Amino acid sequence: MGTTTIGVSIAVPEPYGRLLQDRRSSFGDPAARAIPTHVTLLPPTEVAPAELPAFQRHLTRVANAGRPFAMRLDGTDTFRPLSPVVYLRVAEGGPACAELQERVRSGPVERELQFPYHPHVTVAHGIPDAALDRAQAELAAFAAGWSAIGFALYVQGGDGVWRKIQDFPFGPPDEQPAVPQQQATRTPTRI
Repeated sequence: MGTTTIGVSIAVPEPYGRLLQDRRSSFGDPAARAIPTHVTLLPPTEVAPAELPAFQRHLTRVANAGRPFAMRLDGTDTFRPLSPVVYLRVAEGGPACAELQERVRSGPVERELQFPYHPHVTVAHGIPDAALDRAQAELAAFAAGWSAIGFALYVQGGDGVWRKIQDFPFGPPDEQPAVPQQQATRTPTRI
């Protein structure tokens, strides 16, 4: 029957999303164009296609109970030597992301985490140390903020590209915006 690889995340809105994807590509990360810029709520997880409708209903309930919250990225850090990753720190919104990811993972698609949850935005992964060092240095002064107004479900295609299949805006349906969009609140500082 086969499985599908899914993930749930909060998108980093424009203009930051594309800018950070371009920067990730410039560091030589081959996954840069396949992965939209995001904060993970459910890491890549294999599911049977028949499980998706129940999971989507669960995500709708999680989103309906949620409320928008401030997100702010500020500077870089790394998971090295444990994992070859450089990321942007979530300076505001981390506790809300942690609570949200627990609710997302508590439904019909449960997932144990390999590492303790740590909200972040990956900007380089699995590339040579010199390129990781460059990413960490060049984005060290990066800062951006926005209001997270929902999250999305993604599926990984056979080509390795992650594609959004559904948005889940926060709040009861009668309080949701007609077209859910992340709201940028300031421009990035030096990059």
